[in-house]
Amino acid sequence: MNLILLYESDFISEDKVHLTDHRAQHIQKVHRAEVGDQLKVGRLNQLMGSGIVLQSDSDGVILQTTFSQEPPAPLPLTLILALPRPRMLARSLQHISTLGVKRLILLNTKRVEKSYWMSPELKPEKIHDNLILGLEQAKDTLLPEVILETQFKPFVEDRLPEIVAGTRGLVAHPGSPDACPRGLEEETTLAIGPEGGFIPYEVEKLVEAGLQPVHLGDRILRVETAVTALLARLF
Repeated sequence: MNLILLYESDFISEDKVHLTDHRAQHIQKVHRAEVGDQLKVGRLNQLMGSGIVLQSDSDGVILQTTFSQEPPAPLPLTLILALPRPRMLARSLQHISTLGVKRLILLNTKRVEKSYWMSPELKPEKIHDNLILGLEQAKDTLLPEVILETQFKPFVEDRLPEIVAGTRGLVAHPGSPDACPRGLEEETTLAIGPEGGFIPYEVEKLVEAGLQPVHLGDRILRVETAVTALLARLF
């Protein structure tokens, strides 16, 4: 936990917070912070700053806070990701949050098993917890937006063209003739398929919506590896 994220409910006065949950335990057992020590803190969806330990005991931790620093700049990206298998979803959410994606669309495709959509990992509180872990790792405060799209065709035909408009549209697909570009600064829409990739029909529909197929080479990557590799290359 490189950043202690704070919520409005934590504040007991204008500049003091009282923590009694896992964050207090982390401050005490991992940071081993003592009274007078300074920690990196951030207000969710707001500024970052510092927190000075005023109290640390069995009743929790009290910090005196100041906020003056903007969070890291978000990636200029809307990421469309075929819903991964549940155990991979949690890791992917954390990686995506850490890397600075602020808009994520989880999409149903032919190779996404129906059972994935019933996973407890898709409960709002589980998604929130994994995104928070990513923010704490990256020292960021801006919570990503996650949208669930359970129907491929209506999404691609009715909503995706508007999302892609005015952006660089890309779909990562092995075997594509064009290599993935590097060092983009423009707004980008990127689609990444499931294990095994998009089926040809899905690629056709994505292209019709304005996405250009690109590849990362001959190797077939797992979803969380592909996400990290693509974002590192693009931005």
